[in-house]
Parts: sequence; C-alpha cells; structure tokens
Amino acid sequence: MGCLYSKNARNVPGYEEPTVLAAETPFTVDEVQALYELFKKISSSIIDDGLIHKEEFQLALFRNRNRRNLFADRINLQLVVSLLNLWHIIMQVFDLFDLKRNGVIEFGEFVRSLGVFHPNAPMADKIAFAFRLYDLRHTGYIEREELKEMVLALLHESDLVLSDDVVEMIVDKTFKDADTKGDGRIDQEEWKEFVSRYPSLMKNMTLPYLKDITLAFPSFVLSSEVEDSEMLVEV
Repeated sequence: MGCLYSKNARNVPGYEEPTVLAAETPFTVDEVQALYELFKKISSSIIDDGLIHKEEFQLALFRNRNRRNLFADRINLQLVVSLLNLWHIIMQVFDLFDLKRNGVIEFGEFVRSLGVFHPNAPMADKIAFAFRLYDLRHTGYIEREELKEMVLALLHESDLVLSDDVVEMIVDKTFKDADTKGDGRIDQEEWKEFVSRYPSLMKNMTLPYLKDITLAFPSFVLSSEVEDSEMLVEV
C-alpha cells in the first residue's frame, strides 16, 4: 500500500509525506496510508480533484438515511428542523477540518483533524474540539440556542423523536447545569468542568477503529451507502 500511496498521492494538492503526518498525529505511517484510501474515495465522489469539497463532505456524512427520511410520506416540522440543524453541524465540522480556511479539505488537514478522534489523542484536544463544534456562531461561548441545535441533531441521528416540551426540558436542564456562572452562556472553563462531571459526553469524540485503521481496511473504506452516512464522526 505504501508504494501505491506514494505514486498516486504525490500529485494531490496539499500532499504531505506520511512520515510527516504520522509524526504530528497519533496515527502510524501505515494508518496514514490507509486514511489516504478513505480520503481518495470521499474527494472523488463528486469532483475528482484530490480535495474534499463541502458537497462531498456532506455526502459522506449526510447520505441515504437522512434523504430517505426527508422525503418520507409523513414529514413533520420537527424532523425538517432537525435535518437543517444536522446540516448546519456538518458544515461546522467541515469548517473545523478546513484548517487553511480556503473552502476545501486537503489530505493533510483531513488526517490532522481526524487525529483528534484517535483513542490516543489527548483528552484536552478532544474537549477543545467539541467546544468549537458546539460554538456554532463562533462567539467563543456556547449559547442556549446552539446547545438546542446540537440536541435536536443528535436526537435525529439517534432516530429518537421527542415532544417539543421534552426537548426544551432537556436543553434547559443541561444548560443550567453547565452554566455555573449563570450568565446565559457556557465558556471554555465551564465546558471543561461540565464534561469532567459527565465524561460520557465525550464518548463520541473517540472512534476506536482509528487506532488501527489498517485492520478495518478495506471494509471500513468500501462500506455500503447506508453505512457511509455514519462513516466518519458521530459527534
């Protein structure tokens, strides 16, 4: 696989040697090479230019199941809102992966960003990434509406339908518990303290199969379209 990686990847925009990426992330050289196969699949799904565009990223994370639900016989407002929130969150994840802020994800950015989900990645990095993920409006704080958007999206991903009253109760209780300063927003210090009390909140920031992606290849890369909707992250 190493020779194939070197031969094909050198012509990819933003190419970086696997040894360099392995030195800067929790991945081994072999795992970086396996990640290239996944990157190649995603980056060629619409435009085969060696870059992941927003539409390709959305396709990888937001595929058949959601599309089927959206056009099901019974469409309710809560479902539509949940889908829109989920799309917003996927775009937020894209922005976090797009380290150069140029509207596309290069292979080096892909590997470095996925590194935070590795089981060996420092918990502090996972906590910081999760905070930025929740901070949808980039204010440096998590506000109640941002927390609600995330809750709705996660409920939808879990295929769990709750009444508006129950959703509001969950959001109110969670926000009150986290906002220890009582100023109507959650800062990074409060977030760190909150997840330390509820470590299960960080469970989805670790993808166990990234620890040895070479064992999961090729089944990990060549998954079915249904599986593709959950291919990368479960944040």
